[in-house]
Amino acid sequence: MKKRTLITLSLAFAGLCSASFAQTQAAWPKAHSITLLVPYGAGGSLDGTTRLVAQYVSVRLGQSVVVENATGAGGSIGIGKAIAAPADGYTFLMAGDAPLVPGGPGESSYRYNMLKDLAPVVLVNTAPMVLVASPSVPAQNFAELVSFTRKNPGRLNYASSGIGTLPHLAMEMVKRQAQLHIVHIPYRGGAQIANDVAAKQIELAMLISASAVPSIRANLLKPLAVTGNTRLPSLPNVPAISETTGFKGYNVVSWAGLYAPAKTPPEIVQRMAQEITEVLKLDAVKAKLLDQSILPQGGTPAAFSAFIEADRAQLGNILKTVSLKE
Repeated sequence: MKKRTLITLSLAFAGLCSASFAQTQAAWPKAHSITLLVPYGAGGSLDGTTRLVAQYVSVRLGQSVVVENATGAGGSIGIGKAIAAPADGYTFLMAGDAPLVPGGPGESSYRYNMLKDLAPVVLVNTAPMVLVASPSVPAQNFAELVSFTRKNPGRLNYASSGIGTLPHLAMEMVKRQAQLHIVHIPYRGGAQIANDVAAKQIELAMLISASAVPSIRANLLKPLAVTGNTRLPSLPNVPAISETTGFKGYNVVSWAGLYAPAKTPPEIVQRMAQEITEVLKLDAVKAKLLDQSILPQGGTPAAFSAFIEADRAQLGNILKTVSLKE
């Protein structure tokens, strides 16, 4: 009896292994590598996250996974390359919040419809922004900033990484929700902003957390609040904007996710989502991302699609009231 049970279990295990192997083979039958496109240059946060994920996914699949930086035109070159790629499961795109085009409100401001031009695979990570201030600003937290600004409309200015970028729109949502008058100073990218705020040339800035945290830890910038709906593990004493009276539900985060060409077979999309979700649960991966103030996510293609729709609806509302032609 015991022998028969062992044989049954062995056959069942072999069947599971065979099914798993067959699933991998059915999804990626060819020997050549899987490419993860990154629409920005090497060395950035998105590139680093992609390479980290690729390393572990390659091991799980037993398949070569390479990262290719397809840069230019604010990310449009890489996104366009992914859209035009064969839908055979060998090309994917790691991209963040879709870039905007100055010119019109709402959905028309997006260069691409990421729910139609591509197939959402999985939400990889989110990263809240941090509202920071120059040491000279007479506010120690977000509530004090709101109070000061209401008493001194137009006295303060803030920097963002450019018109139509997520930091710009996040701050405009704050201004609209609290009826604040703060002057926008758009930069061409965010590299210089932290230095200028620390040097008191700019009074406020909305920065991606990965860029803000090093300067905060060095006491060069004063953190007032984070834009996510919870506090950052790397900044446990900095409240979320949503903790302030009148801002319940405020939640604006930068994010990155994996996409496939639009007609990629659903079984491939689903399998890649599962593998990346498992990779994001690994302690080594979580530790690496959290150290950069990046929050690992994961989930299903359907959940990622719903996330994109909700994110666009939120930004679409603010785009109706914000000019992208400053």
